[in-house]
Amino acid sequence: MSKDFSEKNYSLKMDKSIQSLKKDISTLRTGRANTNMLDTIKIDVYGQLMPIDQLATISAPEARLISIQVWDKANTTLIDSAIQKSELGINPEIDGQIIRLRIPDLTEERRKDLIKILKNMGEKGKIAIRNIRREANEELKKKLRIPELTEERRKDLIKILKNMGEKGKISIRNIRREANEELKKKLKEKIISEDESKNFEKSIQKLTDSNITNIEKILFEKEKEIIQI
Repeated sequence: MSKDFSEKNYSLKMDKSIQSLKKDISTLRTGRANTNMLDTIKIDVYGQLMPIDQLATISAPEARLISIQVWDKANTTLIDSAIQKSELGINPEIDGQIIRLRIPDLTEERRKDLIKILKNMGEKGKIAIRNIRREANEELKKKLRIPELTEERRKDLIKILKNMGEKGKISIRNIRREANEELKKKLKEKIISEDESKNFEKSIQKLTDSNITNIEKILFEKEKEIIQI
């Protein structure tokens, strides 16, 4: 893994996307009181858009009741108006500086709408994760990208290649020499006959020629590859 590539960074991005999805899901109005359903509602007050929990104390004293204790009375109508304009579908009840939201039973139509919204949110969450994955893969490819060969680097590589090939040929010739010396020794000790020695020597030379030809072929193909890159 490249030291410049931050796996942790993309992991945090994915976690953030998942947390965002969870938060969006929690804002959906079901049949139970959930203070999170007010998170997306912003109030235009004090020259800026502010969430309700920065203007009031929000609680759920009952299973189907949300209570909003507004701190500044002047903001009560602003919060009431924003809730009515939202997609909650609830009519607020105002009692002084307290706004009550009674959560109605879910109708069959509302259930279907919620499932549709939920699936849409899930799909958006998947797309966000896939986009982060694509971004990470593109950055990784960029970090690991091999630079194009310069003419000078090509020449250096060909020089190194030829040097490696020459060393390979020398190794094969050294093996041939050792084998021939071994043959001479066995001939001198009369372990093998002159005819056998000559036949073995021919076989060794054939193997030597064959291996050197293979090395030259490999060198030619590799040099061709370097030139074409």
